[in-house]
Amino acid sequence: MGIYAERHKHARVVIAGTNSGVGKTSITIGLMHALTAKGYRVQGFKVGPDYIDPSYHTSITGIPSRNLDPWLMGEDNLLESFINAMRSSNADVAVIEGVMGLYDGLSGMDDYASTAHVATLLDSPVILVIDASKAARSVAAMALGFIEFNRAVKVKGVILNNVAGDRHAKYCSDALEQKGIPVFGVVRRNKDIMLKERHLGLVPTHESRDAKDDALATARYVSEHINADGIIAVAEGAPALKHTSMEVSLSSIKDHTITVGVALDESFNFYYADNLEMLSRYARVVYFSPIKDEEPPECDGLYIGGGFPEVLAEMLARNSRMMRRIKEYAEDGMPVYAECGGLMYLSRSITDQDGSKHDMVGLVDADTIMDRRLTLNYTEARISNPCILAEHGSMVRGHEFHYSTLVDIARDSRFAYEMLRGKGVDGSRDGFIVHNTLASYMHLHFSRKNLVERFIASCKRYSTR
Repeated sequence: MGIYAERHKHARVVIAGTNSGVGKTSITIGLMHALTAKGYRVQGFKVGPDYIDPSYHTSITGIPSRNLDPWLMGEDNLLESFINAMRSSNADVAVIEGVMGLYDGLSGMDDYASTAHVATLLDSPVILVIDASKAARSVAAMALGFIEFNRAVKVKGVILNNVAGDRHAKYCSDALEQKGIPVFGVVRRNKDIMLKERHLGLVPTHESRDAKDDALATARYVSEHINADGIIAVAEGAPALKHTSMEVSLSSIKDHTITVGVALDESFNFYYADNLEMLSRYARVVYFSPIKDEEPPECDGLYIGGGFPEVLAEMLARNSRMMRRIKEYAEDGMPVYAECGGLMYLSRSITDQDGSKHDMVGLVDADTIMDRRLTLNYTEARISNPCILAEHGSMVRGHEFHYSTLVDIARDSRFAYEMLRGKGVDGSRDGFIVHNTLASYMHLHFSRKNLVERFIASCKRYSTR
């Protein structure tokens, strides 16, 4: 094992927006489709903690998309994750979709955790998407403002979205060209091309064939209206990245005797690709479906991620054998880690948006009801009780994103997390500890390697007891 410095030359470009809702995902998958059609191997990335947009990237490129989030990962881990993803996928180019507006991050005082922050960390050129539906010459003023706001962010040009017609396109393009701002695409408004949305955003492509078909139709349409050759030239002009790496022999890390079962189906699919890859570095990973399979696989630990258990609650409830076996495993002391949708599944019941109540696993002594209010935060917590992921007194960072609430929580419930930022279960606590189970609203990123190492150690103790 040793530490060494490397320089990495990777073609890369960030697709940013002036604000949310300008069509970043549509433009991003359109560019991915165009580059894939030209023979490029494209690695997708998403700035921020979002799980859904990466599913659209993956459906177009065929390569698992990764998240880049300074808050969740830390700056050094983010850079390492980017380089490792490019290397492992053998990609020719990285296409990085931004989050919200280019400069929107953790606060109004600086760019931390924004698309601009990640673009600067990766020394990546930026293409700005502007919704031109309610403007013409003013798009040039908007673009100039974004370019001048922070010259360290390398905005190389714009793509105009939702353009009405030829005359509208000419007004906008003339204004931008007059100011020396390159235009890399003019995408006409098309009501037949729509990505379907639901209460947490786009419908994940894991969940339905329709969502995948819509993604492909949108990507094809957008690809015909952008200058992919011009954008790839910009991406290839990105300078080499310098990074200090640690040489590690993975064969010395992986314990081939440990198996972790991961719930993955239409109901549970909110996983960071890095988390699953990190797990597979340390143990054998076996996937199963709480909807379709009769019982979990033979394993030494379970990971039940987020998703939409409220949408398919009736189907989950119908599989009583699966729920009974998961509860038996947990009561036997098997390490079980559950996040958000996984927490909801482990509760006594889920009352869906129509008011129908469905029995769930019943391991966590609380009931889940759907709420009209969105809980969306970056989170930070101190470990107040040691658990399968962290020791007492340590700190963890994550995020929460849900429309549900836990009610009728047992008074003697034990919690791992003392919330310093974010809501958690009740405004001050999160992370139910039941036997050797940790179930929380908070999502974590395993780039902070001590989390997965502690989980695997818990699994190993269970397997050898």
